[in-house]
Amino acid sequence: MNEATLIILVHQALFQGCFLLKNFTLSRKLGAPVRGSNPEARRAILFFTAFILVSLLLAAGNAQFARLHLLSEATAVALCLLLLVLNLAFGLASLRNLGESWRVGVLEDQATDLVQDGIYRISRNPYFVAYLLMFAAYTVLLQNLVLLALSGVGLAFIHAMILKEEKHLQNLHGQAYRDYQRRVARYLLV
Repeated sequence: MNEATLIILVHQALFQGCFLLKNFTLSRKLGAPVRGSNPEARRAILFFTAFILVSLLLAAGNAQFARLHLLSEATAVALCLLLLVLNLAFGLASLRNLGESWRVGVLEDQATDLVQDGIYRISRNPYFVAYLLMFAAYTVLLQNLVLLALSGVGLAFIHAMILKEEKHLQNLHGQAYRDYQRRVARYLLV
């Protein structure tokens, strides 16, 4: 197993492990599902899975197809690891700070609190920022044009999910959510 494959596998074990643990424990605690069945969530989850699998295939095969040689391997690994540390920090803070309001996709029949503290003071969607950091990290690690293009597609899927959630949160929380939108960026700077 090469270094890139190992990095991706270890990262996925941590990142997805925390995600699955949060979903499982919260679902049991609430006695209700925490994953919506809306098409935006399904498409995004399928895309995230495909992106990870493509990354693993490119890494395992040490693929030269569409490879960009912009950084030395050591620099690419170091930058990737920095991005993955940020990914895990955003992901864990999101899962922790959202508490019982955590949902995957929109569940129209469930009311949740409007969380505005912790990491949610600097981003309205830090878990999605974590995914964007993952896309960037794997793209830098493998320096691959295919992953760069897929990252753009991933951003479109994420944005569609965010727009769906924003509409739901506006309906649920009204002016309080609109005030929050004015104060805090959707991603980080925008």
